[in-house]
Amino acid sequence: MQKTNQVLIVVTNGKQLDGGVLAGVWWSEVAEPIEAFAARGYEVTIASPKGGEALVDPASMKDAGESAEHSYRKWLSDTMPLRKAKTQDYQAIFLAGGHGAMFDFPQDVHLQNLLTDFVTAGKPIGAVCHGVAGLVGAKLDTSNPLVENKTLTGFTNAEEAQTPLQGRLPFLLETKLKELEAKFVAGPDYAEHVEVDGGLVTGQNPASSRAAAIAVADLIAAGKPLEHRQGRVPGGVGQ
Repeated sequence: MQKTNQVLIVVTNGKQLDGGVLAGVWWSEVAEPIEAFAARGYEVTIASPKGGEALVDPASMKDAGESAEHSYRKWLSDTMPLRKAKTQDYQAIFLAGGHGAMFDFPQDVHLQNLLTDFVTAGKPIGAVCHGVAGLVGAKLDTSNPLVENKTLTGFTNAEEAQTPLQGRLPFLLETKLKELEAKFVAGPDYAEHVEVDGGLVTGQNPASSRAAAIAVADLIAAGKPLEHRQGRVPGGVGQ
């Protein structure tokens, strides 16, 4: 049976780097979209490239509140493998961030195929912060990059320069997206900033997580296959 009120949130499984540093999920980029979709009446399924546990960046849990550990175990201890996800079961797909997404999202064939199918079906695609890295390897049915000529945002080079993982990533997200001929829009560092282009919603950083999810929910509510509309979220950077 089709899950007509379901949204698929994709998270990284995380990667352990040399020296014991963990590149994982950034917790608020999962928790806030879950809350935002639930408030609009949508159920959420969490998937990851490998399935099973999705490792969380410890730094993202410091100010997460007392209930965060329980919520983490509920949502991220046993995620669904992406190979089991079917586009027809979901109203939208949302790619959560965290540095780990830079390592396993871009090369994941199941994710690439899902994104192509969501475009073909006219369903919304959302991504926030490093989750936008999942768009890097995705293509349209024409074999053109999904992001080509799309107005979007993501974690900027300026923001990356302020993180402890600068220089340890496979690429810089802003640079890579520009190489793929995306129209990258950078807002002020760590301020809320969301771009909407047709059925594609992107948020720049953790502060943009909730707004990006709300923008996706708004597109779902339109109730029809999405055309290539373009604009910015009201109140966002760049208005």
